[in-house]
Amino acid sequence: MDRPIGVIDSGVGGLTVAKEIMRQLPKETIYYVGDTSRCPYGSRPKEEVIAFTWQMVHFLLKKQIKMLVIACNTATAFALEEIQAKIEIPVVGVVHPGARSALKNTQNISIGVIGTKGTIESKVYERALRSINNEVEIYSKACEPFVPLVERNCLTGDYARSIVQQSLAHFQETSIDTLILGCTHYPLLQPLIQEVIGEDVTVISSGDETAREVSAILYHHELLQTDDVQPNHFFYTTGSRALFSQIANNWFGTPLHNIIEIVL
Repeated sequence: MDRPIGVIDSGVGGLTVAKEIMRQLPKETIYYVGDTSRCPYGSRPKEEVIAFTWQMVHFLLKKQIKMLVIACNTATAFALEEIQAKIEIPVVGVVHPGARSALKNTQNISIGVIGTKGTIESKVYERALRSINNEVEIYSKACEPFVPLVERNCLTGDYARSIVQQSLAHFQETSIDTLILGCTHYPLLQPLIQEVIGEDVTVISSGDETAREVSAILYHHELLQTDDVQPNHFFYTTGSRALFSQIANNWFGTPLHNIIEIVL
């Protein structure tokens, strides 16, 4: 079906999910909305996150999307079930795919989770992990400085490394062999995170598993794009187009077109 997939996030982090969907489903068109002017969501009240998330959803529904991906862990934790209940198209979040991937990879059933304050305090990953395996040992930590680092495109260097080291010190005395990046901004810091946490720990980003779930749901609902077409993606940001473009182009490794500033 020649209609776009909508992807929403509090900022640029959801590009990590959009990129993986585009890789796995190269015929599909993506309409992405990043609410960069109000990022981060993780420290905001639940009601505010839900209201902002609905604004992005309504914007994309006007674009006739056929499926919605909530590529923000905080928005997934607070708003996923409500949105699934109230709109008619398929809606997926990023928490359960990330949890499944972590449980596939862990050898000692000891898993770390890092995310925003809102995501960690919601315990959404604990519930998702334990719904699959009650015996899993979970260590969680809110890493509030990470999203501002990414949104400023500060991904390397001594300052970024020191922030990552301070934030992950909590895990040095644990037995985790798997770490879930419970915020879609965090994969942009993944090289630093992997360096600090150590090569013995598998770092899990939910993008790959989420893209597989998107593919399966589109197939089940007979919504896959089967025509041999060249997709025309659109990227909307509520913040600086220039900064969004810089981060997006670096992440994709190629200049992106159709980057547009909007007001929600």
